[in-house]
Amino acid sequence: MNQTKPDILAIGSVLWDVIGRATTPLDIGSDVPGRIIRIPGGVAMNIAMTLRRFGLIPAVLSAVGRDAEGDELVAETRRLGLVTDYLYRSDDLPTDRYMAVEGANGLIAAIADAHSLEAAGAKILTPLEDGRLGSAAAPYDGAIALDGNLTTALLRDIAQSPVFAAADLRVAPASPGKAERLVPLLDHPRATIYLNRGEAELICLDRFESSAKAADALIARGAARVLVTDGGNPATLATQDKTLTRTPRAVMVTRVTGAGDTFMAAHIAAELRGEDDTQALDTALEAAARYVTGEHPQ
Repeated sequence: MNQTKPDILAIGSVLWDVIGRATTPLDIGSDVPGRIIRIPGGVAMNIAMTLRRFGLIPAVLSAVGRDAEGDELVAETRRLGLVTDYLYRSDDLPTDRYMAVEGANGLIAAIADAHSLEAAGAKILTPLEDGRLGSAAAPYDGAIALDGNLTTALLRDIAQSPVFAAADLRVAPASPGKAERLVPLLDHPRATIYLNRGEAELICLDRFESSAKAADALIARGAARVLVTDGGNPATLATQDKTLTRTPRAVMVTRVTGAGDTFMAAHIAAELRGEDDTQALDTALEAAARYVTGEHPQ
């Protein structure tokens, strides 16, 4: 068993991504040649893999079945250099999956089956409570990347839990449809919330013309620190005291699934290396640009 001490924890979905890609634009009902791949995925997994590429050693906390797919997933996760000691392995829950179809015009449709993660609930957090990584009396005080595939009730518990009181929390929704789950964590004093403009609009029940407007609205709602992206448009980092907006370079997009996770992981890694706000935001935007062009590996 890998006993390496992790630099950061990634909590949330760890599953198999099944992605179909075509090099031509797609519409509803399109039937075209392409490639179908199966790779480790899930928001927490994507973030952890990117953190590993930036030289950090992440541990993943999630639910993975004791089925054949789960055994394969854990083996591949270890091969990628991630710590799997703290995974919750379920005897009666299947390994989760995500399925997406992408064309030259972007993501066409996706379905995330994270029901096992949701059913496992607080069991995935046991290592933070039983002394292996921390406890209520001696909470974990490192960085944690947390994704919104957890249930609203569990995210609400995390927001109030002494187990997370000392952590550097980095939080992102699993998808636009789950963005509202993050509301309980919005005003956590040690949380940085990562959103795209559309997700910010869902949380604020409003429309914004830019990432800066969205970030300001989130801060007005009590958020301590937010980072709002907007595709190829400017991204904004905001706190109660400052707002910083930076523009990514223009690129040719060849893939989109995982781009937001790459951005978040690159930003976390940059800040843990000691980069200031401007440097870290530029580093993350460049990492995302290289990812969507296909320059970074899956």
